[in-house]
Amino acid sequence: MTILVVNVGSTSLKYALYGDGDAPIERGGAGRVTDLAAALDEMISQLRPQLADVAAIAFKVVHGGDVTGCVLLDERALAALRRFAAAAPAHNPPYLLAIEHLRHVLPDVPQVGSFETGFHRTWSPEARTLAVPAGWEERYGLRRYGFHGASHRFIAERMAVLEPDARRVLSCHLGGSSSICAIRDGASVDASMGFSPQSGLPQAERVGDLDAFAVAHLAAGGVDVQQAAGALASQAGLHGLSGLSGDLQDLEAAEADGHEGASFALRAFAYAARKAIGALAAALGGVDAVAFSGGMGEHSPGLRTRICDGLGFLGIELDAERNADAAGEARISPDGAPATIWVLPTDEERIVVRQTRELLTAPS
Repeated sequence: MTILVVNVGSTSLKYALYGDGDAPIERGGAGRVTDLAAALDEMISQLRPQLADVAAIAFKVVHGGDVTGCVLLDERALAALRRFAAAAPAHNPPYLLAIEHLRHVLPDVPQVGSFETGFHRTWSPEARTLAVPAGWEERYGLRRYGFHGASHRFIAERMAVLEPDARRVLSCHLGGSSSICAIRDGASVDASMGFSPQSGLPQAERVGDLDAFAVAHLAAGGVDVQQAAGALASQAGLHGLSGLSGDLQDLEAAEADGHEGASFALRAFAYAARKAIGALAAALGGVDAVAFSGGMGEHSPGLRTRICDGLGFLGIELDAERNADAAGEARISPDGAPATIWVLPTDEERIVVRQTRELLTAPS
């Protein structure tokens, strides 16, 4: 079964073609796209010889409220993506454009959406509920959903192989978009992100957690709410904290050159991550293992050190040499430590492809 996975960003397009295995047989795309429709047409042109064998086009979609899991992208699913577009402005609109464009160009190829929220359907009512006025959850979909589900699911499954006795796992997906997930016996219990991908830890350019009345305060001061939302989704986070950049490599290089804003942004991010780890450890009743993934989590020994510093009371302790030398999949905690710590490259596409195959082959 051949599956085309399309990964859409606000200014990027990447794709991967999968056969029957877990590894892609072809990859392509561009990191800087000014015309998404034209980029999609170029992708189709590149893949034209293989399109006859494609059983489905799969997307790792982000926010559809109660439409979640892995589903066919029918009108109900598209309506849900549109309804929550304001909650995921960097994700839902470009995905909707791509889905609708490919629907028009390739009308006979089924489209499948693997929602990032799907892994978190196992949360308790206490974990997912927001203390909003009665009826608002049903009317507006206001509750906590959690995101990065494909990544956290992959980490949960990989940790079950590497550490089969580790029942309580903290999955730290740290990159341009970051979240930490508490996992018990392979199932998501809670996470740092809540209603939207803007919540939780400071992101590269997105604000992270913010008191709702901060926006009311801005509005009372004459700031347009839509303008405020746009700025909080594109000019905040590490970029806003540093006054320089939201990119980890830029910040670490600037810190080495003495840039105080960069240093402060990295310290503030590590503090937020440490605090989230403590809260989620409480939700689990302790920690058996921690996994770092994502661009920042995998490639920055310094950030991992900053985050783990002071977490010894949870049994979280790094081996400095292993941490510095880690490349690819690696354990970076000392032998015999109460909690093992791993660097684990994630593979979200593998989860999307597997779920798509399961959906297409399930008995009707």
